[in-house]
Amino acid sequence: MTDIQTMFHQVRVSKSDVDFLRFLWWPSNDVSKPPVEHRMLVHLFGAVSSPSCANFALRQTARDNKSMFHPKVISTIENNFYVDDCLKSLPSEQEAVELVKELTSLCQKGGFRLTKWMSNSRTVLAHIPKEDRAHEVRELDLDRDKLSIERALGLLWSVEDDMFKFNIIVKDKPHTRRNMLSIVSSIYDPLGFLCPLTLPVKLLLQELCRSKHDWDSRIPQAASDKWRRWIDHLDVLENFQVAPCVKPSGFRPLRQTELHHFSDASDHGYGTVSYLRLTADNHMVHVSFMLGKARVAPLKQMTIPHMELAAAVLVVKVDKMLRKEVELKLSQSTFWTDSQSVLKYIANEQTRFHTFVANRISLIRDNTDVSQWRYIRTKLNPADMASRGVSASTLVKCKEWIQGPEFLWRTEEE
Repeated sequence: MTDIQTMFHQVRVSKSDVDFLRFLWWPSNDVSKPPVEHRMLVHLFGAVSSPSCANFALRQTARDNKSMFHPKVISTIENNFYVDDCLKSLPSEQEAVELVKELTSLCQKGGFRLTKWMSNSRTVLAHIPKEDRAHEVRELDLDRDKLSIERALGLLWSVEDDMFKFNIIVKDKPHTRRNMLSIVSSIYDPLGFLCPLTLPVKLLLQELCRSKHDWDSRIPQAASDKWRRWIDHLDVLENFQVAPCVKPSGFRPLRQTELHHFSDASDHGYGTVSYLRLTADNHMVHVSFMLGKARVAPLKQMTIPHMELAAAVLVVKVDKMLRKEVELKLSQSTFWTDSQSVLKYIANEQTRFHTFVANRISLIRDNTDVSQWRYIRTKLNPADMASRGVSASTLVKCKEWIQGPEFLWRTEEE
């Protein structure tokens, strides 16, 4: 993991555009004097245009020097940067050391300096100059000291044991709708590891909204007790961790790579969860959590079959996104649901449905084949947790949410 030092300031603004970045300055902070007009010659932090312009310059650097570097280095520039942050996974330390050198050299050709390097490999860190390493590891003894916990695009990454971890600190605030929403929104969870945990609180907020409870007045005692219990159980998340590696060593060559998606709905909400299933030539199987989603039921009441259909549409959209983002050659995806109604909707070739159902069936049939949809019993469906919500202690104990249902780890014949 690395970062481009002051990325925006390394990209000049074209002469025809500098007038858009004018500002006034009072010399010596004396506002009694006439202000002096200045124009920025480089992109500034805070401008909406800066990230896209800087990213264009970075990619242009890769295109201009394409013939001088390995395609993997060019691909890293094109696919593994999020504005100024780069995250890249490699199968060996030797390849990682080589990429660090090549990537640093390529970025320097565009005036970009890579700093704050971090790796879960001490060998890789040893090949990086101290001044270019992340601040927390510059003075570490790589032979003895433990590696620190870093933030990888907002997620807590325990570098020493290579795990994503969670540490939710809740400040003691009055129990109001505004404060509840503030705390729930502060939980950064883009991959949905914790979505079964946050659903009950979202339902509580929805109930307060339905009763038109004021934003800043204290919530009723019953709701306050539920909120307090939810907060008190967050401490157990210290034991909750997820491995970021989705393709462990030993899985070469791969025989099959497939996505398995599960959807479910309840009276309260609907949810999905997706897993990547890898099969090696030696018949080893590995299953990794990819993405979870949990949505509360809309205020306008819907039937359970319609909710199940909404979950099926959501999982199709997730599949489309994952197939675009996962840098692996994927086989056909498999979709699992415990709703016979949804399976009959999808397989139906004759009935004319009402607009709500017809629109959703059309989206599903346009992006998937009927043969990709399968039935699963509710007890085996991990998406049941996303549609109903669970407590923090239940989430930590339940291995199936992160590891996937037990049957996915078996051979396809089983």
